[in-house]
Amino acid sequence: MSRYYMGIDVGTASARAGVFDASGKLLGTAKKDFTVHHGPGSMVEESSAEIWQAVSAASRGAVREAGVTPAEIVGIGFDATCSLVVLGEGGVPLPIGPSEDPNRNVIVWMDHRAIDQAERINATGHRVLDYVGGKISPEMETPKLLWLLENRPAIFEAAWRFFDLTDYLTWRSTGSEARSICTVTCKWTYMGHEGCWDESYFRKVGLGALADEGFARIGTEVVNPGTALGQGLTEAAAADLGLAPGTRVAAGLIDAHAGGVGTVGAEGGGGPKDSLAYVFGTSSCTMTTTTDPVFVPGVWGPYFSAMVPGAWLIEGGQSAAGAAIDQLLRFHPAATEAAEAAKAAGMALPVWLAERATALAGSAAAAAQIADGMHVVPEFIGNRAPFADPHTRAVIAGLGMESDLDDLARLYVAGICGLGYGLRQIIETQAANGAAIGTIVISGGAGRSDLVRQLLADATGVPVAAPTTEEPVLLGSAILGALAAGDFADMTAGMAAMSSYASRYDPAGGESRAFHDRRFDLFGKFQALAREAAVRG
Repeated sequence: MSRYYMGIDVGTASARAGVFDASGKLLGTAKKDFTVHHGPGSMVEESSAEIWQAVSAASRGAVREAGVTPAEIVGIGFDATCSLVVLGEGGVPLPIGPSEDPNRNVIVWMDHRAIDQAERINATGHRVLDYVGGKISPEMETPKLLWLLENRPAIFEAAWRFFDLTDYLTWRSTGSEARSICTVTCKWTYMGHEGCWDESYFRKVGLGALADEGFARIGTEVVNPGTALGQGLTEAAAADLGLAPGTRVAAGLIDAHAGGVGTVGAEGGGGPKDSLAYVFGTSSCTMTTTTDPVFVPGVWGPYFSAMVPGAWLIEGGQSAAGAAIDQLLRFHPAATEAAEAAKAAGMALPVWLAERATALAGSAAAAAQIADGMHVVPEFIGNRAPFADPHTRAVIAGLGMESDLDDLARLYVAGICGLGYGLRQIIETQAANGAAIGTIVISGGAGRSDLVRQLLADATGVPVAAPTTEEPVLLGSAILGALAAGDFADMTAGMAAMSSYASRYDPAGGESRAFHDRRFDLFGKFQALAREAAVRG
């Protein structure tokens, strides 16, 4: 019997599933959207039940498209956004916001309701903060838990379990409450290198109730990604997913980290420790693997075993990346006309604009020149790294009276360059602290065009490699499934066997490099002014 693996990815607004063979070839995929609820005070909520329904539909669709039998899927891996799932006794959902809707029981990663709690936690100066770049983010889970305790104490008290979304999915699949070291170390302050929660941290920040319980509600069993959980799929979960009961289920990953697993370990690519994984989606994440712990101000980590077991990881990124470009384009007078043209061509708007910009410039290599004089600092919801400042906002400079499609294409290029300069800041800050890299390995839906890849290479001065698969996040989770099925000795072997690179984009030198250096200098100045304005009001 043939052996195949399924990766299931839960993003901000949809669930996707993909079936792969042992060489990493994608055989079939499917996608199902779910609802994202936006509320007051930067609240963003979802339903864990609806997410599970979307996961089930995507799983069934991927099996149909792949043309394999359920029994041939021998391992499943999950990844998801780092969102907080709140469940009452028996696993029933609890309401976590003013809607009082129990189905809205997930505080989404991008929800910023806990900014005040994050700032108070940071003011403690606790040693745990050394492992999140010196400052905890409101996107992480302990500020959100503190917000629940302070604003919805009855819900906090009634909660049976608090899960990271990835761990909720593996619990729903197997009944196992084991948490992935990836989720709890990166987002919950678990000290992975010490194998424990720091009780003093929880007491100091006001979450002593969790310590009093021996951390039962946030996890007492922590395992490496790829570890086989429980007895595999339960009968109920198998029926939902359209798979065979007992199919091996792996401890999962945060979605960006799955993208890292699916890209940075390809044979002949220098290995994880030479490459920075750049997952370019709604937001962006950067992941750099090191042998020893490297502390970088404003960059999350170092996290032990959070992506590759036995290695350290530092994680940066941009709070808005693809979402920042979408927001930027909406401001332009030609946005509606361009959206209609893109729809008529059967393209996403950024893809259509990338093609128009390339045609306007004559080549991807020359495209940055069409944005000369136009500058974008795309920090619409703050700076995740290297400044860890949720208050700073975007800057758009150099606009004129033009309102045509070509001007919109120029603005798009300026926005991509702005993301590239933010990425360059992260890379240079990490290198200055002892974590230099040689290659950017790009994944994510927003980074698939040749134009985007070349602009990022030129803006950063670092070569960009693109994986062979169009679904590296799904592949990363499928690799976990292969590990759980026992088909590879370790993650490194799985990555080398199932991932590969298809293309490489080298940065231009000469005048192009000088052009981007000048723009990068201006980017830093605009960014500093925006941060000053955010402070002064």
